[in-house]
Order: sequence, then structure tokens, then C-alpha cells
Amino acid sequence: MDTMKDTLIKTMQGYAGRSLVGYSYFTSNEDSSFFTVTTVADNGEHRVVNHSLTVRLPGNIIIIEEDINNKPLVDALVQNGVPREQIILAYAGEAIPEVG
Repeated sequence: MDTMKDTLIKTMQGYAGRSLVGYSYFTSNEDSSFFTVTTVADNGEHRVVNHSLTVRLPGNIIIIEEDINNKPLVDALVQNGVPREQIILAYAGEAIPEVG
């Protein structure tokens, strides 16, 4: 059985890979409590770098700090079995509880 962290990582990895004009990279810190998907693109005229996802995992709650994707990460996580009550959309103004 996957842990919430495993599900988060697998789900976020689905947002990484080749795109029409660049590549999106999944990254995490050493203790797997902070994750990003960063896109590096070049359309021939401009080079663009942006973070499409920024997520923290302090304990047993997922805090989505930023999500600019067409399919929101929250929807993908719920579809993959993460209870919506354990996901906070900080970018949408949802309150972040005190976490250690």
C-alpha cells in the first residue's frame, strides 16, 4: 500500500516530461517534504522558466502552494485516493494549520 508521500510523488511525476516547447522537471528536497515541477521552455524567441507546481508535505498533510496547470493537482490527488481533507490549497487562500 502506497503512503500519501508515495502517491504525491507519483502523481506529481505525471506532470513532468516533454512538452510542446520544452521540458518539465520534477524535483524534491533531501527529506522529500518539498516538491516542485519546473518547466524550461524555448519557443524560438523567448526562453521561459516557471514553476507550475510547488508543494509541501509537513507530516500528514499536503500543502499546495502553487498550481498553474490545466488539470489541478488536487483533482489528480483525490482521483488517486488522497482524501480532500488532507490537501490544503494555499494558493487559493485555504488556511494552513500549525504544522511542526
